[in-house]
Amino acid sequence: MYLFQRIEETVFKQFDTRRTIGEFLLENRENLSDYSMEDIAKMTHTSKSTLVRFAKYFDYSGWKEFMYAFTHEVAQFDDSHLDVDINIPFDHSADTLEIIENIANVRIQTIKETSTLMSVSDINRAALILDQAETIVIYGRSPNSYFGELLKRNLNAINKKAFFADADESGLISNTLTQKDCALIISYSGNNSDSYPMKNVKLLLKNQVPIISITSGGQNYLRDYSTIVLNISSREKLYSKIANFSTEESIQFILNILYAKIFSLNYDKNMKVKLDNARSLESERETTFKDISEEN
Repeated sequence: MYLFQRIEETVFKQFDTRRTIGEFLLENRENLSDYSMEDIAKMTHTSKSTLVRFAKYFDYSGWKEFMYAFTHEVAQFDDSHLDVDINIPFDHSADTLEIIENIANVRIQTIKETSTLMSVSDINRAALILDQAETIVIYGRSPNSYFGELLKRNLNAINKKAFFADADESGLISNTLTQKDCALIISYSGNNSDSYPMKNVKLLLKNQVPIISITSGGQNYLRDYSTIVLNISSREKLYSKIANFSTEESIQFILNILYAKIFSLNYDKNMKVKLDNARSLESERETTFKDISEEN
């Protein structure tokens, strides 16, 4: 997670001076350069030593280093050029047309940003590993599990052996994998090594299983131990939002790009397999709409 998201998580979970300081920083993020350390200590009713402890809580050596990192991150994530606020894309006064337009803009903004975060070499490497894997196992909590299931279905449709590992059986499944297989882990935060899906990482590493992770930018546990990392667009706040509109769009886009690249590696073969499977398994599907009918 990025630093602003880690601060928000602290504000949400802590009930001491860390919450007070965190709330001040988040509420005044655009104007922090106007305040000295002494000013912030006074306005948060804390002390300079408390601010230093706050910085060290986030693994910085001191307040100066923490503020440098935070203010530079704020500048990086300046939303002034965005057409729509991805966290609150509409308010109570929005009519139906405005909601439609704003959600469409959020999706377009997210896809554009996700594409800029993509490394062509990483996509190529990830697709090759997945294509050559004997078994692909996908990990992720809800709602990421829904997206994982869609990828599994697409891969199965071109005869790639892919499974989704739920939380209860993920350990057993992970233990069966080898270096000839591949694990695909979807986690926005990528933290907490003791919870699903990250708790599988140690076992996967022990079995030398390649790990492709889809996670947010910034520092996290999953990023440190993955073979390849694909970056989710990470402008969304953790809690202060209407829904995960941007995150979900970013994850789906990455998974669709991965599947498309895998498909392209053996295009003619995969097209034949896909069509043969569709004809044999979906023969009962019919439509009266001529534009999408398979019959000429």
